[in-house]
Amino acid sequence: MHVRGVDVSASIAVFLIALPLSLGIALATSAPLQAGLVAAAAGGLVAGRLGGSPLQVSGPAAGLTLVTADLIQRFGWRTTCAITVLAGLAQLGLSLLRVARSALAVSPAIVHGMLAGIGVTIALAQLHVVLGGTPQSSAVANVLGLPAQLADLHPAALSVSLVTIAVLLLWPRLGGRIGHALRKAPAALVAVGAATLLAVLGGIAVPRVELPSWSSHALPGLPEGPVLGIATGVLTITLVTSVQSLLSAVAVDKLVAARPDPATHVPRSDLDRELAGQGAANILSGALGGLPVAGVAVRSVANVSAGAMSRHSTMLHGLWIVLAALVLVPVLDLIPLPALAALVMVIGVQMVSITRIRTVTRHREALVYAVTVSGVVLIGILEGVALGILVAGGTAMHRLTHTRITRETEDGLQRVRVRGQLTFLAVPRLSRALHQIPHGARVVVELDGSFMDHAAYEALQDWQTAHTARGGRVEMTGRAGVRIGERSGRSVRSTCCRPWTPWRNHHCGTHPASAPEETGGGGRATGQTGGGGYQLASGISSFQRDTAPLVREELARLAREGQRPSQLFLTCSDSRVVTSMITASGPGDLFTVRNVGNLVPPPGRASGDESGDDSVAAAIEYAVDVLHVQSITICGHSGCGAMQALLDADGDANGTPAADGDADGNAVGGGDWAGDGAPAAGTTPLGRWLRHGKPSLLRLRDGHRAGVRLAGRQPADAVEQLCLTNVVQQLEHLRAHPSVARGLALGTLELHGMYFHVGEAQAYLLTGDQVRGEGTEEAVAVGAVPTGAVMGDAVPRDAVPAEAVSSAHTGGAPATSGAEPHSPRPPHPEARDDSRPPRPDADEDMRGEGTRGTDMRPLGREPDRAPDQAPDQGHLFDRITASSPPTTQPSSPRGRVTHSN
Repeated sequence: MHVRGVDVSASIAVFLIALPLSLGIALATSAPLQAGLVAAAAGGLVAGRLGGSPLQVSGPAAGLTLVTADLIQRFGWRTTCAITVLAGLAQLGLSLLRVARSALAVSPAIVHGMLAGIGVTIALAQLHVVLGGTPQSSAVANVLGLPAQLADLHPAALSVSLVTIAVLLLWPRLGGRIGHALRKAPAALVAVGAATLLAVLGGIAVPRVELPSWSSHALPGLPEGPVLGIATGVLTITLVTSVQSLLSAVAVDKLVAARPDPATHVPRSDLDRELAGQGAANILSGALGGLPVAGVAVRSVANVSAGAMSRHSTMLHGLWIVLAALVLVPVLDLIPLPALAALVMVIGVQMVSITRIRTVTRHREALVYAVTVSGVVLIGILEGVALGILVAGGTAMHRLTHTRITRETEDGLQRVRVRGQLTFLAVPRLSRALHQIPHGARVVVELDGSFMDHAAYEALQDWQTAHTARGGRVEMTGRAGVRIGERSGRSVRSTCCRPWTPWRNHHCGTHPASAPEETGGGGRATGQTGGGGYQLASGISSFQRDTAPLVREELARLAREGQRPSQLFLTCSDSRVVTSMITASGPGDLFTVRNVGNLVPPPGRASGDESGDDSVAAAIEYAVDVLHVQSITICGHSGCGAMQALLDADGDANGTPAADGDADGNAVGGGDWAGDGAPAAGTTPLGRWLRHGKPSLLRLRDGHRAGVRLAGRQPADAVEQLCLTNVVQQLEHLRAHPSVARGLALGTLELHGMYFHVGEAQAYLLTGDQVRGEGTEEAVAVGAVPTGAVMGDAVPRDAVPAEAVSSAHTGGAPATSGAEPHSPRPPHPEARDDSRPPRPDADEDMRGEGTRGTDMRPLGREPDRAPDQAPDQGHLFDRITASSPPTTQPSSPRGRVTHSN
């Protein structure tokens, strides 16, 4: 077994936190102090080894303090240990039923309310110990007894407690270089150590830890007491430990995923296995006379923050606990009990998280949170959680059934607004509002909701039929004013709306490319007047309503921290090339530059030239030198109008027929072109800009240079050949920029070429030596390819076995795993069109004779993901993810390519 050094250091950090906390929690529950150490050791060794969350640390938890204290008071310590064993067996049974994820269905407001209620109860109880007294049996009794306790203060206990609290609160806030070094020591350990030194050196007489001999340690006995009470105790321990452990495991996964540059892969938590590991730890802990065990967030966060990489850190922390319990007993006996009580009291207060309160308030669940907290504090944990579930269910039903219906008259137009879900409960009010509308009136019904049941649908349809029969007009619209349907006579016009239409170039009824237009005298279309503005306003409204709430938190983080993209993505301005869609990226991922023809002017042409343009060079300099991007991708696309214009001008200048037209009908046209095939100087801005594409045209005409092949087939026409050649040429221009050259020399920057075929919805990556500046190139469909596949026989990335992936960047041979090759994808239909006349002077370089290969090497490895994270083959964006450009960053848990830190 190989143990990494980071796991050893992380285990020591967690041990130093767990030791005082285990003793403090045992003290708060009135259990033997050894019980806390037994639970910490069992949680570290057993749950750490058998659990499904490698980096989660388990042990006695503050959230179980109230439950355990109540069980000890009612049944005694030995029976409580037996209840812990039974709860562990129940957890094993639940893990076999694979119901772990169902625990996550509990509303977060209930979970955080439960923990906050436990924290309030703990803090009230330990406050009496801090003041030198003894806690009462309930939170209410502790509040009522507080005035008498304040009147009878014990200065010795209070002074030790105040020192502990002060160190706990101030230690994490130490500033400066020295403070940063000191903060590496856990605040809990420093606080208890300072209080112990004060008590020992100052000779303060306070109760201290007394660890009896292990030979007299109390072990469990047969349960004694009412069967119903014992069953309730088992249920409570099972519920609290399971929910807390599973939520903590999910939180640990988020922390691991947020690591900026993980040195090794840490698998995501297997929640059912984690539940089984917790059950085994509780069985062992209860059998050895220990407290109940659960996953603990504080220790788990410390483990991840310390750089732990495997479950060895958790297990080693349990080993250090065992050694401390056997060797450090004389030292532990010096710890003052008020110091441990102050430590647990502060933890209880911190369980009432202001951040959580703000979150539940923002999600309109403050009532659920408040009821759960009150129920836990005043009645009990199970009762409080049950009350929270009832209130949460009632709130959900209220939101589902609460519908607001209003009717307004605007210049003879009757407008009925329905806000909320339209169910049978709202049918009486809906009918009342609709039947108040005069016959023959024009009516707009706005439905602002996501659900309509059958009763409401029939009521609305029956009224619409009756109203139109009396000469009225009815129009149904959604929240943004988008028409849902319109009745004309006896027929209902169908709509072309589909779920993906928010980003499609979409018009219901007719497509803008084929819709007949009426033009006025000036030649301007009158049939579409205002359509663009309406679509823009509708799209903005849809964003604010549907998308903004989902991305607001991430955008707020980016606003605070600033942008940190890892990739500069330079592509064409063509409206069909949607960078976020073809790269499955989001806010903060890509630093994007777009221009006509995805051109990169060479450094000599970027300044001091009348046709120069500094904007692209400035963006490159800013991305490389300021943002420190790790890669730059130049992305061309099929049917590029700029490339068509270059070929048209070249054909006109040389007296040869122009290249085949753009299959997509997007030619820019010749326009102002000089006789040498370049745009005439001093003409249009577009002509001056396209001068930067002339080197690509010259490269295409150079018979000594090998052409670019497209995934095993020749380019469909001259335009496609020039589009591919242009990507290669612009990479050469990019390499000449000083900032890029420095990055390449230092090895901190990578360059990638990419080609997006619009008609195929397929992205291709440029492979070969040209990316490294050595002269050969091949455009390959994105997605790994099985061993033995012929160059260009691209297959979906999700269908590739891991063994088929090899290192394309190092030039290694493909892995040979014996995987059967997938069926080749048919080439683009244009490649098979034998009727197309060959382009002059292009036969040899189109075939790429100098770069002929046999097998295509896969471009990159699918990012590691847990077995339960396989992407959904049927989901649109999971398929699009296969078209993302290469990156040195791992894939995010959602399956999309992420470049932000």
